Amino acid sequence: MTRIFIDADACPVKDEIYRVAGRHKLLSYVVSNNWLRLPQSPLIEQVVVDAGFDAADDWIADNCGPKDVVVTADIPLADRCLKAGSVVLGPTGSLFTHNSIGMKLAMRDLNAHLRDMGEIFGFNASFSKKDRSNFLNVLENTLQKLKRA
Repeated sequence: MTRIFIDADACPVKDEIYRVAGRHKLLSYVVSNNWLRLPQSPLIEQVVVDAGFDAADDWIADNCGPKDVVVTADIPLADRCLKAGSVVLGPTGSLFTHNSIGMKLAMRDLNAHLRDMGEIFGFNASFSKKDRSNFLNVLENTLQKLKRA
């Protein structure tokens, strides 16, 4: 049975995931370093991990598997979850794949290097209504495909 794992500390689409997962009767694991206020539901399980570096990532990567869906913006975590056989979505609806993850990791490392050298400054585009809508569409389509598989 498909489960959903949410890298929750900075996830802007948690409420949307709860609604879609509830409609499909899927268990969602909300994994974070801190306690979060969650809706009361037997389909939502909170997992609070130690505050150690990458503790939430480690828990998700160690527990996800084939036919599971992982929602994260963390590229190294996405790579680990893909290797575990999971489907991985970014909060804007971007789908991480085995074909795209190598380039995403390389660009992440290059940008980190350029930021460290002072050549560029960190900038993330703001999260938009279009991003939220795209995420909902991709999540629904992904869950429908997993049901048919």
